Amino acid sequence: MLDDARDVEDTQGTATPRDPIGVKESTYETEFDYSSPGYLDIIGLSLLHKGNNVRLKRAIEKAKQGDPVVIAYIGGSITHGAGAAPIHLRSYAYRSYDRFKEMFAPSDGSCIQLVKAGLGGTPSELGVIRYERDVLGEGSIQPDIVIIEFAVNDADDETRGNCYESLVLKALSADNKPAVVLLFSVFENDWNLQDRLSPVGLHYDLPMVSMKDALVDQFRKTKGEGNVVSKEQYFHDIYHPTNLGHQMMADALGHLLDVVDRSELDPDDHDLSKPPLIGDDFVRVQLLDRKNADLVARIEHGSFGHTDADLQMAEMHNHDYATPIFPNNWMNTGENPGEAKSFKMHLRCKRLLIIFKDSGSDEFGTARIKVDGVFVKQADPHEVNWTRCHAMLLINEKHVSEHRVEIEMADVHEDKRFTILGFGYVD
Repeated sequence: MLDDARDVEDTQGTATPRDPIGVKESTYETEFDYSSPGYLDIIGLSLLHKGNNVRLKRAIEKAKQGDPVVIAYIGGSITHGAGAAPIHLRSYAYRSYDRFKEMFAPSDGSCIQLVKAGLGGTPSELGVIRYERDVLGEGSIQPDIVIIEFAVNDADDETRGNCYESLVLKALSADNKPAVVLLFSVFENDWNLQDRLSPVGLHYDLPMVSMKDALVDQFRKTKGEGNVVSKEQYFHDIYHPTNLGHQMMADALGHLLDVVDRSELDPDDHDLSKPPLIGDDFVRVQLLDRKNADLVARIEHGSFGHTDADLQMAEMHNHDYATPIFPNNWMNTGENPGEAKSFKMHLRCKRLLIIFKDSGSDEFGTARIKVDGVFVKQADPHEVNWTRCHAMLLINEKHVSEHRVEIEMADVHEDKRFTILGFGYVD
């Protein structure tokens, strides 16, 4: 199974429009009955697990009292808002944040802050590296609620759920004890990774919302049998929701909030003393890029001394403009044959992931990666043929030791470009 929308996304990580849906979509929205009993029934089916409510109820009570509340979202292109127009105001993330304000916040809801950190075509393997920078603002933000949406992105997660559980624990174990909600989106072919990921939610008794549970069975029905929404109405393309679909996702999250608000407070908080279900090896992962490299590593950049400005972009938070992701990078242009070729890094760590740029341009070529003098991986930027941030696992050991990483262009690719966006390391 391909990961998030790799065949239909353009260089900005947004979906290629499907024109017939674009024409019909406004009609779908205006004519759709969001208050019908059938619609409310399928929204009710989205509540996969109510989970422990202590932290969600705390956030709700803060909002009711007019105290600041931060709602954060991290995920793939669906969290970014792909398929929604305009993307910054019609994504499920913005709509559910807006719904939270309407439900609980007094006056204009200015005490509620949105943090949206969706990035197209990327799994939790990258999300766990981005979390501190893109969600926590490198320590300046403390979310009260964190919604994690990687159910259709994690097919390419090399750790098979370890990074996902690590991300969950990274959020859940923060000192301010935020509520963590797991959201499972779904593709048009009825597929997601809910079977792999939902046991993590059950393990920690987390609230979970599933669009697969809400939609798939009724997709198979005729109108006479109780169909409420068709795939054509819900999906903008084979991966992303329409505006109507994003609204349904927001309504599903709103239903969870309503159920929690009406429930009695659970007696105890989450039990985080239990061992992990899949693994927690990447909870302490940190981002290393050109900005902080000199503080943690010894680097000889060789021919990778340039900076790439043509990067994957995303509309973060409630912004109507796109922000370049991983701007503090190392780029090989292939234009200086006299330079030392390889990028060399010496770093003490026990786990290491490289983040490199995928590209659809013929100017980019394949790089070879050695660790401690041994070839370990080949990084091909044309695997998906659009501009994307690509995470790849290089080192996964039990103990910290000194490692030497060397990256050089593959044979017959010496005159090609390659961009190292950064690294995620655990020391």
